[in-house]
Amino acid sequence: MEALEEDELCLPQLNNSCWKMMHSHLEATLICSLLSCITLLTVVLNLLVIISISHFRQLHTTTNLLLLSLAVADFLVGFLEMPAAILIFRGCWILGDFMCGVIYWLGYIVVSVSVGNMVLISIDRYMAICDPMFYSTKVTLRRVQLCVCLCWIFSALHSSWIMRDFLKQPNRFKLCLGECVVTSSYVEGIVDLVVTFLGPILIITLLYMRVFVVAVSQARAMRSHIAAVTLQRSETVKATRSEIKAARTLGVVVVVFILCCCPFYSFAVAAVNNSVGTSSSAFELWLLYFNSCLNPVIYVFFYPWFRQAIKYIITLQILQPGSSEANLM
Repeated sequence: MEALEEDELCLPQLNNSCWKMMHSHLEATLICSLLSCITLLTVVLNLLVIISISHFRQLHTTTNLLLLSLAVADFLVGFLEMPAAILIFRGCWILGDFMCGVIYWLGYIVVSVSVGNMVLISIDRYMAICDPMFYSTKVTLRRVQLCVCLCWIFSALHSSWIMRDFLKQPNRFKLCLGECVVTSSYVEGIVDLVVTFLGPILIITLLYMRVFVVAVSQARAMRSHIAAVTLQRSETVKATRSEIKAARTLGVVVVVFILCCCPFYSFAVAAVNNSVGTSSSAFELWLLYFNSCLNPVIYVFFYPWFRQAIKYIITLQILQPGSSEANLM
């Protein structure tokens, strides 16, 4: 009986050890196998996006730079956050307090970066559809690079502020050894909820409502048969079909992101209403992480250039001289 109890402890040699999460062997194996497959798929697909946009010169556009930043954040989710979540699910945290803090810190960063990139993508599509004449002059690679850098810096500062109590006292939230948990206070929960969810979602929704209205009106104008001179004039003012298609595709990315985030932040709203610090459940957290796997899948279905780039990479044509100049469109 004493041996059985030791098997159920994370650190049997210590009196204040946590108890292992009780899962049947079959259940634990199936769930861990599924989560491991999602993790591997997330890492591989986002790595393909990173290589594609970085290598091929034709893909060095302002919009794709935002997708590259989003892919890097998604890659970090699959490479660091998902394996850590699997380790926690298996029962005990064995990597120490420092790595526990690092994982949570990076987790806040990548979520904030993903939200920031979604806002930047919405602004980019708003400019391309609603102000196409000045898009190329206002939205330049240098300005987008600056915005992306500021997004990562702000996310790191925001994460450090959220984690400040943990950094001062790493053992503050632990009830026993073998546990990795960080609990947010009421104020931190309010700020994080507004900064990384409510505020960005409001901005994204308003921008895409405007984009949708303008895109519909332009699509109707394109379908109408007007005089040649009038049509020629409208083409210089209105966004191209490719811009509208890109807006539609990136709109799908944004909607999927919101759907994956809603359960996680709904739990946060409930916690704030109850005025207590708490953490989300494993399902809500994994649904948020699963969005990092869905983004490149959306690219495969909607972007022909991504499918072409994957062929170049898988067949190793990317190693040939001059492959960066390949035509993918």
